[in-house]
Amino acid sequence: MTDREKFIALTGNDRLSKADVIVLLEGDGQARISHAVELFRTGYAGLILFSGGIDKPEYGSYPLNSLLPEILSLGVPENCIVREVQSLNTREQAENVSRLAVKNGWSRLILVASHYHQYRAFLTFLKVMEEMHLDRKLLLFNSPARPDWFEETQYGQRFQLLEMEFRKIEEYFSSGHIATYKSAIDFLKWASLQKNMQAPYSERIS
Repeated sequence: MTDREKFIALTGNDRLSKADVIVLLEGDGQARISHAVELFRTGYAGLILFSGGIDKPEYGSYPLNSLLPEILSLGVPENCIVREVQSLNTREQAENVSRLAVKNGWSRLILVASHYHQYRAFLTFLKVMEEMHLDRKLLLFNSPARPDWFEETQYGQRFQLLEMEFRKIEEYFSSGHIATYKSAIDFLKWASLQKNMQAPYSERIS
């Protein structure tokens, strides 16, 4: 198997454990909300961090003020929602979320994107973590939302978007903007050993 194939298998089937915060990345309309809320209601983390500040509904990017009523209606208290509404792309999301993790003492984060975007999002977050020397301090778990691959949305079929995402990955590899498949596999191996050894920050201070 190639490193790419191993990476896809591992990222799409990451094993979750309790975390400090669920990072809900803006995008794909409302499709990611129910999954993030289900993680919250199941007790994987006591906070949902919404990350993104783009207002382009034609591309599936809705700002938090448009999505907040639905999140609240699903039973998430407003004081359990952390706002990061400055980011205008995945790289900025990774930078701003990482800074918030350091500021708040979070060490365990669950990353929620849609299945087609999860691979590039994870590689981007990991690259930023490497640059900030956090890749052996933060545990980043993958938990992609899984809406219909073949649904016709105004921004295209998700199955078609998957191919676009991997073209972007190859492009960003060459510019050094995302982590390599090998470094992602190494991180996932390390994270696997840490999951049962570290308690979330919220439990450490209780």
